[in-house]
Amino acid sequence: MDWQTGLTGFLAGLLISIGTAPVGVSGAVFLLPVQLSVLHVPSPAITPTNLLYNVVAGPGALTRYRRNGQLTGPLARLLLAGTLPGVVLGAIIRVYAIPGPQVFRLVAAAVLLPLGLWLCSRALRRGIPDRPPLSRPAILGLSLATGAVGGIYGIGGGSILGPVLAGRGTPMSRIAPAALASTFVTSIAGAATYGVLALAEGGDIAPHWLLGLLCGAGGLAGGYLGARLQPHLPERLLRLLLGVLAAALAVLYLIQGLAPVPH
Repeated sequence: MDWQTGLTGFLAGLLISIGTAPVGVSGAVFLLPVQLSVLHVPSPAITPTNLLYNVVAGPGALTRYRRNGQLTGPLARLLLAGTLPGVVLGAIIRVYAIPGPQVFRLVAAAVLLPLGLWLCSRALRRGIPDRPPLSRPAILGLSLATGAVGGIYGIGGGSILGPVLAGRGTPMSRIAPAALASTFVTSIAGAATYGVLALAEGGDIAPHWLLGLLCGAGGLAGGYLGARLQPHLPERLLRLLLGVLAAALAVLYLIQGLAPVPH
């Protein structure tokens, strides 16, 4: 890896995390296309590299949220109880069931499109009251499912569940720290699972360590800045921007995933 690639990874992690940390969405959601199209990380090594990014970048935003007193309460523990086993299951599925880049793009589109549309709809709907908050069993079940998807996609799981909780009346000041804490811990478990599978299977299963560390270093600084900016940024505009980006990326990956494979 040359220094230009490393610098690109660092800047990508920095800029992405500044925009995503205030709403509790892991920057890995938007780092994935950079890895695939710009940094040319092979599949399935993209997913564990994303998880490594989450591990390195996570403490930046979490440190700031802790200083703000926003990491208290049971929500983070509840998310962890579901996403932690789910991400291990997702890592196993990713390696043994969907190793090809074509299928991987379709899976990425399936995750990003509903996430993006949900964020956009919540940002555009004015004056409509939220539905009643989800029960603890419902949150636990959704955490398990999103943890599995996060293990496949490399985003830790909490980033997917955050918009659902926001739509059911949970304030963003509680969602963002809890979702990022869940993403951080489950990414550790997911990266470790990929490491074990790499020993057994070989190939491009292990993360690209140096690139993941450089992207994560950028995310570490950007996440801290994003969390610090959260009280001063318009939540509605941030959700709309993230939703548009996620939906646009989903359409791009859908087109790429359905394109004929060259022989």
